Amino acid sequence: MPRPARAVAACSAMIVAPQPEAVEAGQSILAAGGSAVDAVLGCAFAQGVVDPLMCGIGGLGSMQVFDPLSGQHVVLDGLSTCPAACTPSMWRAVFERECTDGYGYVLAGAVNELGHSAVTTPGILRLFEAAHDRFGRLRWAKLLGPAIEYARSGWAVRPHVAGVFATNEAAYGRLPYSAKLAATADGRALYLRPDGSPKRVGDLVRNADLAATLSAIAEAGVEDFYGGRIAERIVADMAAHGGLLSAEDLAGFRARVHAPLEVNYRGRRVSTPPPPAGGIVVAEMLRILERFDLTALGHNTAAYIRVVAEAMKIAGGDKETHIGDPDFVAPPLAMLLSDDYAEACAARIRSGRKTALSRVGGDSRHTTTVSCVDASGMVVSLTHTLGVPSGVIPPGTGFMLNGAMNWYDPRPGRAGSIAGGKRRFSSMCPTLVFEGDTPVMTLGAPGGAWIGVAILQALLNVLDWGMTMQEAVSAPRFSATTDVIDISNRIPRSVQVGLEALGYEVRRSALSYPFAAPHGITLWDRLLEGGADPQRDGYAAGVSG
Repeated sequence: MPRPARAVAACSAMIVAPQPEAVEAGQSILAAGGSAVDAVLGCAFAQGVVDPLMCGIGGLGSMQVFDPLSGQHVVLDGLSTCPAACTPSMWRAVFERECTDGYGYVLAGAVNELGHSAVTTPGILRLFEAAHDRFGRLRWAKLLGPAIEYARSGWAVRPHVAGVFATNEAAYGRLPYSAKLAATADGRALYLRPDGSPKRVGDLVRNADLAATLSAIAEAGVEDFYGGRIAERIVADMAAHGGLLSAEDLAGFRARVHAPLEVNYRGRRVSTPPPPAGGIVVAEMLRILERFDLTALGHNTAAYIRVVAEAMKIAGGDKETHIGDPDFVAPPLAMLLSDDYAEACAARIRSGRKTALSRVGGDSRHTTTVSCVDASGMVVSLTHTLGVPSGVIPPGTGFMLNGAMNWYDPRPGRAGSIAGGKRRFSSMCPTLVFEGDTPVMTLGAPGGAWIGVAILQALLNVLDWGMTMQEAVSAPRFSATTDVIDISNRIPRSVQVGLEALGYEVRRSALSYPFAAPHGITLWDRLLEGGADPQRDGYAAGVSG
């Protein structure tokens, strides 16, 4: 089994994330004696301040934790739910079409994307609470300290944040993000310039309201959000603007604890979150690809991309057909991960047959991640998001609520259809890898339906090709989440010609680092090495001692 030959730093703990301010927050908590979960939570709270359209306390997420001291290995599910007032047919009459890239559904008036009717029950704070109760070492209030300070003193808009602010997804059927920033008076004051344009690189953002909200959560705990004064503000704003979210929805939400979904890949154990999170897609692709000698094909050659892309399409199609909220649709996991099915899929690829995948639904690309290892060997990976941000900032609170109703299919009778209390499939899949009982890798990525294909390629780059983590997350990627194979601009034109000669439509991205943004840490022989995708602004930081 190939493995990286070196480690970047001889340190006892490490954290990696896409935002430098958030990495600093997590690193300071590790240095103060916090657990990996403490550091991840401190990092995540800071992410919600400095990446306000990516994530925040109005959002949702999934976390995987391995703790050798307590013997616990769990997935914590803070994925949001449809408000109880939702019904399967409530938006059938305003359905227009699917978004052209598969990220949601276009409805008349954008009622599922912008404004109060787009909001699902936020789950991320309940996840944070459950994780801290099980694995925290430091006081809860200490974990919010860096985020409160960033909100109060201000932070400078970074290149990736400016890019998100300026994003216009009209070509896909979604609204420009400037509409989200301008949706409320608080949003305009925080994130727009005097001329009404989004703030740019270097502009300062100060958010005193968010500092006060986080301070209240630091003092009173998450109950203030789900049943106290913050909840009252959220519910009053919903009632005033025709929102679906109720006090009962907030009060009734609880994080769930699951056993991980695990598969073996070339002698190692890959551990991912079960449905409705996206680990099943990664697991199925690995089961199929284990039946190929990938290194014999050559890295990112036309032959290699063909095989891996077909596995991507098969798993993506199976997800669309079979995977939703297990409380509503029982997923056939045993069949999808069986030897017989994996071999049948591999035989289909060997025969040259192309799998049709006209479109894949998924969640927003605007997501974030953090991975951490502490000195005791606890390993944590978290992915969290606002989904498609709703633009709704309850007055005086400083935080934006998710717009995850955009993920639900407005057509009744489908795996992803709307229903009160239902969780939608999410591509988020914070992943760990083990050799025997020893963790050797933690990995996560933002990037919507691209998360699974990016996680897959980072895993293959390390486990098959022996790359270091930084090499693995920096290598050129490709994606097959539709019938088209999308390729990075660093994949040679000759490879594109080869794929086209095989009958594939190939779409070249103008970007050097597209298709999600994996970040992770390897732990070979307890030597820690982090890798941060260069398309974002973050890095990996170690702590010694």
